[in-house]
Amino acid sequence: MTEHHIACVLRVDHVDFVRDGNTLLSDVSLTVRPGEHWALLGANGAGKTTLLRLLGALAHPTRGCVQVLGHELGRIDLRELRSYVGHVDPRHPLRSPLRVRDVVLTGLTNSVASVPRWRLTDEQEQYADHLIALLGLKDRGEARWPTLSQGERGRALVARALMPSPRLLLLDEPATGLDLVGREQLVDRLDALGESHPELASVLVTHHLEELPAGTTHAMLLRDGLCLASGPVGRVLTDELVSACFAYTVRLRRDEGRWSVRTRRGATVG
Repeated sequence: MTEHHIACVLRVDHVDFVRDGNTLLSDVSLTVRPGEHWALLGANGAGKTTLLRLLGALAHPTRGCVQVLGHELGRIDLRELRSYVGHVDPRHPLRSPLRVRDVVLTGLTNSVASVPRWRLTDEQEQYADHLIALLGLKDRGEARWPTLSQGERGRALVARALMPSPRLLLLDEPATGLDLVGREQLVDRLDALGESHPELASVLVTHHLEELPAGTTHAMLLRDGLCLASGPVGRVLTDELVSACFAYTVRLRRDEGRWSVRTRRGATVG
């Protein structure tokens, strides 16, 4: 894929996704520009992970158009396109006891096996060390994967996803399984990425507003495969819209850029 400036990192136009006769997404549209940080929010089964798979070129829409980095799915080699997209999945299937540094370096080949040393340049190894430090793991670079906490693994996977210098970072519930400290360390480091990688765009899937970094700029609310609201985070994350999204009456609060949610006594939202 040739290097060129793009106005939009992602463009989704009126997309449907149907699997086994079930409509998982219906008439969904989304535009993500460089430097924007999006949250996809909704209850289980709302279509968040399905949409993320489309954004990561891991699936094709049934109807509509998906453009990733200016290229339409179906008209470019997906293997080449995926090298420009960093995908963070907390269910990373690593079983061998690799060192953190080696796990981060596997981001170059998008594999779980260690990259042979003869294939690595000094610059690549130095960049891996830089990312490890950026994600708060400087003292854990030589630690073996089985010895890491869940929070350390999550941050190592973010560093791994950044290794090929992607233009887009996709995070599929990255705080899954983390305790309070682990979650806050991860959120802090994700916020730091906005400063160190100003052109990087990101899309984060979560059920929980408390997991959103303060630097989140935009949000989409999904319910039953439909887009309920989409746009700047301050306009989308309101009591009324989030209550409608989750079919339950809630009250939102924002403090220093971070969100919290409280329930309100009364009837659920239909």
